[in-house]
Amino acid sequence: MLIFVFAKSTYAQTENVNKYPAPVTFTAEQDQDNMMKQLGIKSLRPGPSGNENAPNHANYDESIANPCPQLPDILTLKNGKKVTSADMWWKLRRPEIVEDFEREVYGRLPKKIPAVTWTVKITDREFVGRTPVIAKQLVGHVDNSDYPLINVNINMVVVLPTNVKGPVPVLIMFGPASLPSPAQPSSEDLAKINAAFREMMIQNNPEMKAVLDKYPAYSPITKLAGPSFFAPAPDGNSAPTEQLLAAGWGYAAIDPSSIQADNAAGLTRGIIGLVNKGQPRKPDDWGALRAWSWGAARALDYLETDTLLDAKKVGIEGVSRYGKAALVTLAFEPRFAVGLIGSSGKGGATLHRRVFGEAVESLTGGEYYWMAGNYLKYGASVATFGSKTGCDLPVDSHELIALCAPRLTFISYGIPEKGDAKWLDQTGSYMATVAAGTVFKLLGVKDIGVSNDYLKEKMPPMLTGLLEGDLAWRQHDGGHTDAPNVQHFIPWASKMLKYNKATK
Repeated sequence: MLIFVFAKSTYAQTENVNKYPAPVTFTAEQDQDNMMKQLGIKSLRPGPSGNENAPNHANYDESIANPCPQLPDILTLKNGKKVTSADMWWKLRRPEIVEDFEREVYGRLPKKIPAVTWTVKITDREFVGRTPVIAKQLVGHVDNSDYPLINVNINMVVVLPTNVKGPVPVLIMFGPASLPSPAQPSSEDLAKINAAFREMMIQNNPEMKAVLDKYPAYSPITKLAGPSFFAPAPDGNSAPTEQLLAAGWGYAAIDPSSIQADNAAGLTRGIIGLVNKGQPRKPDDWGALRAWSWGAARALDYLETDTLLDAKKVGIEGVSRYGKAALVTLAFEPRFAVGLIGSSGKGGATLHRRVFGEAVESLTGGEYYWMAGNYLKYGASVATFGSKTGCDLPVDSHELIALCAPRLTFISYGIPEKGDAKWLDQTGSYMATVAAGTVFKLLGVKDIGVSNDYLKEKMPPMLTGLLEGDLAWRQHDGGHTDAPNVQHFIPWASKMLKYNKATK
C-alpha cells in the first residue's frame, strides 16, 4: 500500500514536470541582466555607499540634494487643466497617477491572480501581558492548479482581545507570524505528559531508567511562566502588540517571505513566479513591494469574515522595506482605513528625485526586485533610450502619499543618532508629506497643519508630533523602528476612527 502511494505521488510529480514548463532558476545577476536586455539598457549607474568614508559615499549635503526641486504637480492633469474638485481627483487625476506608478515604479497586478483559501491551523486562548486574547494561526493557500510546480502558502497570525465589547479595530503588521504566548497545560496535564515522556525515553534507551530513577521528582518538561496580573500596566515602552491589545485593538502579523521572497533570485517563485508560471518578469510586472501589499489585501479578505473585528477599521503597518510595502498597500487598496508607515525611505515616503543618502541607483541596483522592471530605466547610464535619472520619473512619493487620502496616514521616523540612518532621508519624506497635504485638504480632511510649500517648510524638531489631521507626522527619538511612536499612533487612530474601547 505504501509502495503504491509513493509510486502514485512520484508519477504525479513526473506528470507535472512533463505537462508544465519548469520554472526558470536565475541568480539575481542573471535576472537583472535579463530585464536590462528587455529594456535596452547596457549599463546602470552604481548606487552610492552607505559608508561616509568611502570614495563613492552617498551625498549628505542639502545644498545639492534637490537637482530638480520642482515636483510633479499633484493637482494638474496631464492635459494641463487644474484639479479643482474631489470629483476631478477621483475620476481624472488619481487614475493618471495610479497608471504612472504601476507602469514605471511598482508594477501592475496581473489581470488574473489565483484565489487564496484561508485555513485556521490553530485556535488558542492566551494572555499577552494582562490581556486575554484569542489567537489564530492561519495559512492562506494560493490556488496553484494552473501551475502545480510552485506552492505559495501565506503565513499569518490573528490576535484579538477578548476583554472588550463589540468588534475591534485591527492593525495588520508585516513581519514574523507566530503565536504570541501559547497556552500552557495545567499541572495535572503536565504531569501526564511528563510520565509519558519518561516512559518513552526509557523505551527508546533502557539505560535512561537508571538515570531517571536517581531523580524521581525531576520533570523533563517544565511549565513556562504564565501571565503576571500584578505586572505594571503596559506603557509606551511595552511591545507595540501589547500596547495595541491593552487599548482594545487586535493585530495580525503576516510573513512577507511566505508571499514573495525578499531577493531577486526568487522572482520566478512565490506569487510573482506562480502567476508567471515560473518565467521571468516583463518590464511592467509587479515587484516584491506590490506582491507583499497584495498579500496584505488577501489577509484583509479573511478579516472581513471575522465578526469579532471591525473590517472597516483595519490598518497596515511596516518598518523599513516593510514600511515601503505598507505605504504601497494603503495607496492601492482602498479598504484599508489607516497606515503606520515606519522609516520607509526611498521607494516609500522619501522623494525619488532627491539625492540624499539612499538613491534611485540604490533601488535599481541590489533592490531592483522590489520595483517594476521599468524602474531600472531611471538608473540607466547607457541605453537605447539614452540615460535617465530620478528627475525623469513622471511621479514621486508625494503622490503615493496622496493616493492614501483621505484615509489616515501616519508617517514615522526615528533619528540617525539612534540608528535610523541619514541614508533614509527623513527630510525628503517630510517634504513629500507636506506636498501631499493638498490632496487631503481637497478631499475635505486635515493634513499635518502647515503650508504645502515643500521647499520652504522645515522639518519640525524630533518629538514634535503633527497629529491633528488625517495625515500625521512624528519623528521619535529612537532608532530604525516605529515602536516609540505606537503610543502616539494608537490614540490618534482611535480618535480619528471614532473607536472607544469598552471592556466587558
